[in-house]
Order: sequence, then structure tokens, then C-alpha cells
Amino acid sequence: MSSSLDFADVPSSASSDRSDGNDDLCYDFGSIDIDADSGETSADYTSPPSPARIASPRLATLKGQKRERTLSLSKSSTGGGIKSETVLRTRHRTIYTAGRPPWYDAQGQSFEPFVIGICGGSASGKTTVSRKIIEALDVPWVTLISMDSFYKVLNEEEHKLAFQNMYDFDHPDAFDFQLLIETLQKLKESKRVEVPVYNFVTHGREKRTKTMYGANVIICEGILLFTNSKLLEMMDMKVFIDTDSDIRLARRLKRDIMERGRDLEGVIMQYNRFVKPSFDYYIAPSVIHADLIVPRGGENQVAINLIVQHVHTQLQLRGVKLRSKLVKSHVDQPLPQTLKVLPSTPQIIGMHTFIRNRDTSRDEFIFYSKRLIRLLIEYALSLFSFKDVTIETPQNIVYQGKRIESRKICGVSILRAGETMEQALCDVLKDVRLGKILIQTNMETDEPELYYLRLPKDIKDYRIMLMDATVGTGAAAMMAIRVLLDHDVPEENILLCSLLMAESGVHSIAYAFPKVKIVTTAVDVEINEKFYIIPGIGNFGDRYFGTELE
Repeated sequence: MSSSLDFADVPSSASSDRSDGNDDLCYDFGSIDIDADSGETSADYTSPPSPARIASPRLATLKGQKRERTLSLSKSSTGGGIKSETVLRTRHRTIYTAGRPPWYDAQGQSFEPFVIGICGGSASGKTTVSRKIIEALDVPWVTLISMDSFYKVLNEEEHKLAFQNMYDFDHPDAFDFQLLIETLQKLKESKRVEVPVYNFVTHGREKRTKTMYGANVIICEGILLFTNSKLLEMMDMKVFIDTDSDIRLARRLKRDIMERGRDLEGVIMQYNRFVKPSFDYYIAPSVIHADLIVPRGGENQVAINLIVQHVHTQLQLRGVKLRSKLVKSHVDQPLPQTLKVLPSTPQIIGMHTFIRNRDTSRDEFIFYSKRLIRLLIEYALSLFSFKDVTIETPQNIVYQGKRIESRKICGVSILRAGETMEQALCDVLKDVRLGKILIQTNMETDEPELYYLRLPKDIKDYRIMLMDATVGTGAAAMMAIRVLLDHDVPEENILLCSLLMAESGVHSIAYAFPKVKIVTTAVDVEINEKFYIIPGIGNFGDRYFGTELE
């Protein structure tokens, strides 16, 4: 049997475990605390973070207390030379400190990720090399997928042979290549995928699956990876791990006996009957497809450094400064038809006067923001499709009325400011479902990064009201929309609802996603060099939650 990759121990930065019984999909990509009792699952691995970023404050505070903004800096960024931890673990929770940067361009189209294929014999060190590449890459988003997850489901007779060490797990027919190809293609398109979890003790797939995303870099490893022409076409770089056969056998004996409960005689019999012939017939000849051959596997630091250097070069060629491009795009263009602005009245202008005034107290800011948000939500719902209904009044009089057509509506808030709009939505739609997406700005690059999301697992069947308090460049809103599209939500089913927007943000979103409806109470003309809306309302989240710097 091939070398195993246990996703529980060697996880991907873009993955989370789930079983079919879960109501929500939940991924934790960055530095936010997730309560142990919430029932949420999270990603298991992140590659190193950017040196500096603002950590998200807790999303609730005791009444009357003012929260303090916290700043998280690694010592390397301040000259200390000590690198910050990327994963902080406690007994009840895991905290991740690196978010996912944009995986799309200013037009909302996904980048092509860099795909590395790693092939080699059983126990040659493919997983070790993959790990070391991830550690050395030092990029915020890498997905690791193993061919071992794609063994075919065995029938009853094949199961009996497997327990007798008489089933050939090293033959191409043992793998579900079609499922692997489809999964890798979806990852390349940044789509969410469900990867099987294979149990080497029971020789079968578990009921739970591993939910994974595409990434800047995708590493796919497996013993027969280079024997399939379609997989070879999908790879940008192909690496073959060349390890001495005696070392591979010794590693396999230790692994199968200690980790999989096999006996010495069975492991040796399986090796001589299936593993060695498969290597000689299928795996060794496939070395001709390799761009780089790595002797000694994970011990060869020179080869790993060469791989990492090449990947960094390719990523730089594919990179883009998203937020600065969005500010300069679509200047002096008419506002799009997909934009709907809450009709202006003296009352609406009066509420704007309060929330725009720098001297407005926090209590008044919250009060008038809530009033304006409620009006905005009501107006946004009026843009949904309604059907004619006939009802009878208490006076036995027929009344021709209206009822909203869609029974499946989900509000998705962009944390943290978007969460302030959830209560208004719940007040007017009693059965609405809620999702959350946390996006924060990297303080070094000024680019948005995805840290956390929780969405209904059947979100593609819902009409989505995406909520954010303000939209400046549109970078965060674009990232949130891209997340929804990657979850197979139709573009025309998304409505972006924001208290205040800048013209550049409206144009950016409308140009990238022309079927998304945009609803706001006002559109301001400019954005300053710090990406604040002008005249604007300042930092809405800081003013609402009381986290303004003194």
C-alpha cells in the first residue's frame, strides 16, 4: 500500500473536517477565537503570517465598558528576529494567525494557483517534503492534498482480501482517478470541495469528509500521480522523490506495524507481492515526467530551497495589488443600474447628520445607525420578488396582498462592522439564517485577507443578503462575494447591502459582478490615501464598538 497522509495529523491550511450531520460549514483561517462549545470545526494548518496586523477584538462587550484595540506584531518585524507562532493552541480552541490573501484579480476573476505534484515510491518521504515546502514557502495560503484519500470503495470480497494482505493497493485500479481529477480541478478554480477521509485500519472511507479550498499554492502528492496524463497537465511543477529501496522498506515496516496494526509477515508479503512490482512497473518509469528529482527526500534541503525559490518567483509574477487598483478603476463613470439608493428624505439626511458628525457620542451613534440600518434592510427586502396572494380580513373582506417569493434567505455579515446589521434583518425576517465572514486588512500590504467564515452548508440554495456597514474600495466586499461564488451561490442571488458606499467601491463590484444587486443609503464621491470614504463616517466598527484609538 502507498505511503499514507493522515489529514488529522498532516492537515491543510485550507481545510476543515465535517460529517454529513453538520448544519454549517465553518473554517477558521486567521486570528479569531472560536468558542469550544459552538460546534464549529476549523482549519488545521496555516503557513506563516504576515508580520503585522490588527487583531479582531471580541465581538461583544459588557455594557458601559470601552474595549481596547489590540495590535499584534511579530518580533521579526520590529527587529527582534523572533518569528511569531502561526498556530496557537489551547485546551478549548485553536487560534490561527494568517489569513488568506485575494485569490482573484480586480475584475473578480480567480488567479490560477501554482500546482506542485510530488511523486515517489511508498514511504519515500513525499509527505515530509510537502511539509518542508509549506514551512519554507512562508506564504499565507497553501493546500495539501494526498492521493491516499482517493482509494476506491471496496466491496465485500475486496475487503476480505485487504485484511489478508492480498489486495493490491499499489495498482492504478485501486485509485479513483476521476474523483481526484475533479477535486483538483475545483481546487484550481478556488471552489470548495469535499475530500474523502480514508481509514487505513478499516480499509475504507469514513463518513466524515475534509472540506478544502483552493489556494495560492496547491501541493498534490501520491505514488501514482505521474501515471495519469490529465493530472500531469494540471501540474505546474513535478517533483520525484528518489529514496533508496531499503530505507523505504524500513519506514514502511515501522509505519504499518506501529500505526496500522499490521504484523511483520503480512507487511513483508504485501511488499514483495504488490509494492515492489508496482514501483518497478509504474512508479519508477514515471520519473521521466519529473521537472526535478530529489534524492534523500526531506533531508535534501538544497532541493527544497530550489523548489521554494521557483514557487516564490511564479507567485510574484501572478500577484496583483488589488486595493490600489480598485481605487483607480472606473473613474468618472456613471453609477451602474444595479445600484439602488434609499430615497433621500429630510429624516434620512438627519440621521446621516448624526452618524457623520465626529462629535456624536457613541450612544447616539449606535441609536441612529440602528434606525438607518433598519430602514435600509426594509428597503433592500422590497427589491426581492413578491407574489400576489389573496387573504381574508377579520371583517370577512377579501384583500389582494403580496408575499415575498423566496422562503430561503440568508444574511451573511462581513465581520466585524457587518454584524451590526444582523439584528435589523432578524427583526423583519423571523426565519432568516445567518452566516459570517471575517475579512481584515493586512497592515503591511493594505490588502484584505480572509480569516474565518461560517455558512449554511446548503447556502447555494439561498438568496443572500451580504451585509457590511461601509464599502470603500470594495475590496472586502469583492472577497466576500468571491467566497459565496466559490460556494456555488449564483451571482444573481446575491444582494450587497451597505450603510454607506464610495463610488469606486460601487463601480468595482458592479464591474466584477454585474448580476449582484447593490443597496445603500448614500454614495460618497471620494476615498483618501488611507482608503477611508470622504466625507464618510470614519471607521464605523471602531465608533460602534468603542474601540477608537485615543
